[in-house]
Amino acid sequence: MKKIILFIFLIIGNHLEAQQDWSKVEIKPEKITDNIYVLFGAGGNIGLFMGKDGTLIIDDQYAPLSEKIKQAINGLTDDPVKYVVNTHWHGDHTGGNEAFGSDGATIIAHSNVRKRLSTEQVMKAFNRTVPPSPEAAWPVITFEEDITLHINGDDLMIFHVHNAHTDGDAFVYFKNNNVLHMGDCFFKGRFPFIDLGSGGSIDGAIKAVAAALMIVDEETVIIPGHGTLASKQDLLNYSEMLHTMRDRVKKAVAEGKTIDEIKNAGLDEDYEEWGTGFIKVATFVDFIWTDLDRAGGSRQ
Repeated sequence: MKKIILFIFLIIGNHLEAQQDWSKVEIKPEKITDNIYVLFGAGGNIGLFMGKDGTLIIDDQYAPLSEKIKQAINGLTDDPVKYVVNTHWHGDHTGGNEAFGSDGATIIAHSNVRKRLSTEQVMKAFNRTVPPSPEAAWPVITFEEDITLHINGDDLMIFHVHNAHTDGDAFVYFKNNNVLHMGDCFFKGRFPFIDLGSGGSIDGAIKAVAAALMIVDEETVIIPGHGTLASKQDLLNYSEMLHTMRDRVKKAVAEGKTIDEIKNAGLDEDYEEWGTGFIKVATFVDFIWTDLDRAGGSRQ
C-alpha cells in the first residue's frame, strides 16, 4: 500500500508539471535587504544577491522559466548571474541550471547534487527513472560539509545538512545580513515532501531544523523552499509539527495499527491546515511510516 500511495503521488506530480502553463507563471521579487531579494514563481523559492562582486542566485526553479527568471533579475540589476547555489538536486530547484550554466555562471552545490544531476537516478519507490541533466547543469564547485563565499560585502556560509529532505541538502546563511535560505528543509506552514529515495528521512529533517534554530534569532529572515518569507517563530512551529507527527505515527505503530488505520486516525489534529498544500496528511504520514519501517528499530 505504501508504494502505491507514493507512486500515485509521483504520477500526479509529474502530470501537473507536464500540464503546467508556463506562460501564466509570474516571477515576483520581494525585497529583503538593499541587495537581497527572494523571487517567487513556480517551484522552489529563489534567493537573489547582488553587488560589486557579481550576482548570485540560490536555486533556479523549472527549466521553462529560465528566461522569465532572467528578465526578473534584469529588472533589478544589469549584471548577469555569476554564481548559482543549489540547495539540492530536484528539478523545481535546478531546472534552470543549464540555462545559467550555459551563460557562464558557476554552479555550486553539495557533491551529492552533482552525482545525482550527472547520472541516471532510479527511484525504486516511485518506479521512475530520471535521466541525467545536461553537463552545463552540473555543479562545477562541490563540497562535502561546508564552503564560504566572501562576496558583495557578506560572508555566505553554505553548509550541508545530512539526510533531511535529500542526501544533498545545503543551507545558505548570509552572515552579515542575517538571512537564511533553507531550501526544502523548510516548507512554511505545510507538510513537507521527504524524498526517501534520495536519502531523505524524518529524523534528518528534524535535525536539519534543529541546526537552523541554532543559527537564527528573532531578527533573521528565513527563505523557505516553499511558502512565504518566514521568521524564527515560523520555524519553531515547523519543528514542533515534525516532532509531533513523527511521535504520533510511532505511537500508532506501537499500538499495532496498520498503515491504513494510521492514515485515518486523525493524526493531523491541530495541523489540519498544514495539509492544504500539495502534500496531504495521508502522504506525509506514509513518508514517516515508510521511513520508520525501513529504519527498523526506529519504530521502537
